[in-house]
Amino acid sequence: MAYLGLRAKSLVALVLACLLALIPAALVGWLAIDGLREHFGLTYARNLTELNVQRILAPLSRELVLSRRLADSEITREWLRDEDDPEKRAQFFREAEGYRGDLSGHAYFIASARTGRYYYNGPDRPASEQPVYELSRDNPDDHWFYTSLQAPAPYNLNINRDRGLDITSIWFNVVIRDGDRRVGLAGSSLDLTGFLRSYADSGAVGVTPMILDKSGAIQMHADSRLIEFDAAVRNSGDEGGVYRLIDDEPGRAALREALAQAGEHPGVVNTAALTMGGSPQRVAVAYIKELGWYVLTAVDLRAAHVFSTGWVTPALFVLILLLGALLLGFGFLVERLVLAPLRRLQQSAGAIASGRYDVSLPEASGSDEIGDLARAFGVMADRVRSHTAELEAKVRERTRALEEANRAMAVAHKKIDDSIDYASLIQRAILPDRQLTQSLGERHFVLWRPRDVVGGDFYVFRGDGENCLIGVVDCAGHGVPGALMTMLARAAIDAAIGEAGVRDPAAVLARTDAAVRAMLADAQLPRMVATSIDAGLVYIDRSARQLSFAGAKIALHASNGEEVRRYPGERRGLCERRPVAPAAVHAPLLPGWTYYMSTDGFLDQAGGEHGFGFGNTRYAEMLRECARLPLAEQASAIGAALERYRGDKPQRDDITILAFRFD
Repeated sequence: MAYLGLRAKSLVALVLACLLALIPAALVGWLAIDGLREHFGLTYARNLTELNVQRILAPLSRELVLSRRLADSEITREWLRDEDDPEKRAQFFREAEGYRGDLSGHAYFIASARTGRYYYNGPDRPASEQPVYELSRDNPDDHWFYTSLQAPAPYNLNINRDRGLDITSIWFNVVIRDGDRRVGLAGSSLDLTGFLRSYADSGAVGVTPMILDKSGAIQMHADSRLIEFDAAVRNSGDEGGVYRLIDDEPGRAALREALAQAGEHPGVVNTAALTMGGSPQRVAVAYIKELGWYVLTAVDLRAAHVFSTGWVTPALFVLILLLGALLLGFGFLVERLVLAPLRRLQQSAGAIASGRYDVSLPEASGSDEIGDLARAFGVMADRVRSHTAELEAKVRERTRALEEANRAMAVAHKKIDDSIDYASLIQRAILPDRQLTQSLGERHFVLWRPRDVVGGDFYVFRGDGENCLIGVVDCAGHGVPGALMTMLARAAIDAAIGEAGVRDPAAVLARTDAAVRAMLADAQLPRMVATSIDAGLVYIDRSARQLSFAGAKIALHASNGEEVRRYPGERRGLCERRPVAPAAVHAPLLPGWTYYMSTDGFLDQAGGEHGFGFGNTRYAEMLRECARLPLAEQASAIGAALERYRGDKPQRDDITILAFRFD
């Protein structure tokens, strides 16, 4: 067959492949078996679910009806209106004892919402008209009562498990209404121990019956550890229960859809396909409207014996033998005719791909397509050798040029970094830290955090004997442009203080606005370049115990730990379209009160769950919490609060807070 072309060899392979038609036939047969298994599994689950619905309704419906009659009795409402009336009390308990005799559990309870008294008479105790105990909202064990009262449903059912006595009972909690008011709960209990055992054991191998409440919490199951006791009063937003047993989200979604359909059509059995514990399950579910329960039956298609497949194994064994023989023959021919020549060519191509161009190529002696491919591959290998040598020479040349460019870039980058670091030292030097410390000492703190190495925020201090003028300034921009604006603004403020003096902060701001406008009057700046300045200045007259504050888009806050006061500044900043004329705000310098001025970088910092700004409300609450701390601790607490809120989000703007307090 050496003279045959690749097409003829492919025809030979196709003839052999036709023998493999048994594989699709086997696949169809297997799918048919799976379809039958699923059909019988679903049918079994449907029938068992319908049977279990009837088994459940029979004993529980009677108890629920009696409990609702007791709660809806006019005698019950009359007594709860006046529990201390002996005649009404006696009349109620006579009627309740009649219900007690009819109830299967021979037990009932009633609890008053007005007094919190809880009455209980059971089969193991004589009838009593005295409360067993009083309910309390502060007692976690009594939350079931208050939650049931507030729930919109007229009643709920709770499973109670006594692990010591191995007894399971269900409590019927029915709301007692007096008009529109909910005045208490009444109900009864039913021992489900025997019924639960028989129900849980009702499923065959691979069949799991269970009962769910509206939230999917398991109320009955063969494994008592999965039962969620008091599930009727748990948080309905917590998805747990049966959903925890399902392996993936598509399965949980399928079950939620089946439960929703069953809830809309009580008595109709709905089905779903899902995976639990790594095994495919077919689930049938029906809703019992009277009890608010879902009856669910899960059939494990792997374990349940709903369809006999004993004949499949011998047939499969024979099919495997036949397929093995066919595959051996097919593989031998393909190896000899196609794969061996291609493998030799592949080894040569792999060697060339790894960079070894001295490898010997297989001889192209054949006259078929594989021989033509080998000859074409030889031509391609020669061209690859030539192109690779040229590319390597060009790469070496480009690499040298790139290394020289990187070295030049590194030198330029270092010069820029050194210049910015030097600018930072200069900007830090003009800040009045030493003057503030000498004048105010521990009566002040400053939180100054530029976004970059240098920034557009700075703070001001000018002494006046025991008095002083202090403030914070926020220039438009940050980084190097902002830092340059601070130099301009600092010069303007110094000139304004020289003209207006330190005791009139409003006049200082007005003259600063005029000075900056004069400096920029001849500068041809683009319209998009921002030159606005936010500023806040306060003059502290310690002898008169008086403050004079003026601000342009910066406010003065004050807090004593109980309340927060805000002294607003002008709504517009300096150097905006129209000149500003800030008005001074005079306030007493109160002992024990801490005063704060902050730039907008703190208030605008993004953070939290949704990435919103810090905001004025959160800022005021933070000041109230920190106001009574020593000022050094306040600085640490405010910085920590900012870091917690910011999280992993970057700092958006320069941040400055200046605070002072005189006790």
